Amino acid sequence: MTNESWAASETPRRVLVACVGNIFFCDDGFGVEVARRLAGADLPPQVKVEDFGIRGMHLAYEMLDGSYDITVLVDATPRGREPGTVYLIEPDLASLGEAAATGGGDAHGMSPGAVFAMLGSLGGVPGRVLIVGCEPLSTDEGIGLSDVVARSVDVAVSLIMDVVARECGAHSQAQP
Repeated sequence: MTNESWAASETPRRVLVACVGNIFFCDDGFGVEVARRLAGADLPPQVKVEDFGIRGMHLAYEMLDGSYDITVLVDATPRGREPGTVYLIEPDLASLGEAAATGGGDAHGMSPGAVFAMLGSLGGVPGRVLIVGCEPLSTDEGIGLSDVVARSVDVAVSLIMDVVARECGAHSQAQP
């Protein structure tokens, strides 16, 4: 399910921008690069940007404390479109978690579905989740993003800044 419209919040919300991926598999490092670019961004104080890399278990525990109203998950997201396409997705967390619940847990390679399944098994509730994803060109072994995905990082950063501005009730968009 894709959601491209949402209402601005009247009260500032706590937002976790959780960037994930593996830099050793080419475009799977997309989320990691987005986190690097956001590191110097002027963001509201209630927004936390974290590069979780391949530490899915750490992401589940970060979400477990329940202090985030919204989690923006940033990851390479193969959906069959043109490489470099940037998506804003509001996933069906119930079906995502159920599909992952049948697989085993790997603390250093958990898919987003496995993260939400683990969070649920620990009694946590994720709140609202949005995914900012990018269609990868290659997730083969190798270091560095393909040119087309590297160009999409700025698009994703702008999209995240827009989401943060809307969800945090900001009147002006912060600059990365």
